[in-house]
Amino acid sequence: MSVPDAAATAEAVVDEILSAVVADRTVLEEIIAGVLARGHVLLEDVPGTGKTLTARSFATALGLEFSRIQFTPDLMPADITGSYVFEEDTGEFHFTPGPIFGHVVLADEINRAPPKTQSALLEAMAEGQVTVDGDTHDLPDPFVVIATQNPVEQEGTFELPEAQRDRFIVKTSLGYPDADGTRELIDRRADRDRPVPTVDPVIDRDRVLELQAVPEEITVDGPVRDYIGDVCRATRTDGRVDVGVSPRGVQRLFEVSRARAVLEGREYVVPADIKRIAGPTLAHRLVLTPEASVEGVSRDAVVDSVLEECAVPAMEPPSSG
Repeated sequence: MSVPDAAATAEAVVDEILSAVVADRTVLEEIIAGVLARGHVLLEDVPGTGKTLTARSFATALGLEFSRIQFTPDLMPADITGSYVFEEDTGEFHFTPGPIFGHVVLADEINRAPPKTQSALLEAMAEGQVTVDGDTHDLPDPFVVIATQNPVEQEGTFELPEAQRDRFIVKTSLGYPDADGTRELIDRRADRDRPVPTVDPVIDRDRVLELQAVPEEITVDGPVRDYIGDVCRATRTDGRVDVGVSPRGVQRLFEVSRARAVLEGREYVVPADIKRIAGPTLAHRLVLTPEASVEGVSRDAVVDSVLEECAVPAMEPPSSG
């Protein structure tokens, strides 16, 4: 698949989702950039903003199998990964896959489960496999986790471990709809006898795999690579930050910046791609100092200031001949 074809395909997927989901296009582009980069996405929003509908719509538009896991305080790791069940007919134990065995897996309200259960996702997200009773089982390919959490209601929740937050390639928020979006929601409710807009498949699994291969061919020149490193290292020396971007975070910013270039129909990464995606890719990886947290400093503000401080490399588009 060529870069222009990939850009057109991704645009068609987003257009199809927007036909049913009231959301900002920029947010959907951040999510699909994460999918193109073969990563996982964390959606942090108050209830009722359409997180579940968005995740399901992405699975449908991409022609992928959808699975949902509702995280609760009593959810056990085996409820996610699956377990071995004894079959009386054969006298043997048979593995019954859990809901993690899907192409697009919605981990709904992930912060409501205890850390032990949250950690059951770590191997799946990092390795594309799960281990149950010593046996390893491969997950479907592609495999994308879209996790949601409520940033307001903290009672009965467990903060995601830093290692798990680091596994999400981007963290974004749908936010509240604008005036037009709000009116659209009201109109739909007023005409509830009218069929609700639905999402149709735009591509299938094979095309998704082709789509995910395209960013691997995107050129990232040396000065741009250095710029990525400079931005990430600067988060570690910021006085408001206890723990800056990890080496994994550096790689993820590199990967998602290539995906961002694909969405622009470009065969090379420019600094603007990095600036556009740095917030969703880096902010959730930062651990602020207690003083900064008390003062209400946001992680996004830290990333913004780091981007302002780092010198932007001058570059020219690669010659066509």
